Amino acid sequence: QVQLVESGGGLVQTGGSLRLSCEVSGSIFSVKAMGWYRQAPGKQRELVASITSVGSTNYADSVKGRFTVSRDNAKNTVYLQMNSLKPEDTAVYYCNAGLGVNTIVIYWGQGIQVTVSS
Repeated sequence: QVQLVESGGGLVQTGGSLRLSCEVSGSIFSVKAMGWYRQAPGKQRELVASITSVGSTNYADSVKGRFTVSRDNAKNTVYLQMNSLKPEDTAVYYCNAGLGVNTIVIYWGQGIQVTVSS
């Protein structure tokens, strides 16, 4: 059984920083791409950032230059460093990971709240 557990969320003022972590545990054989999504009230879930197993990254235009995604493959953990936070970054943040070799299965974390006050 695979679990993704997020941590590091909370309340921060505009311009502040937070670092999210997401650890994958359980029956892990091969972790492929990992990523962060977010969902604000009344909006669809959107990709924030992703990182492949070899470190290639992709960011939403709205977070480029402010957020940095990284991973520690030895710890099966993905991170999201969020700087210069804005009220519009307020959302529930979800991590996901693709696991498998020939068939990739996507797993999701339970989500963690990030609130940026103005």
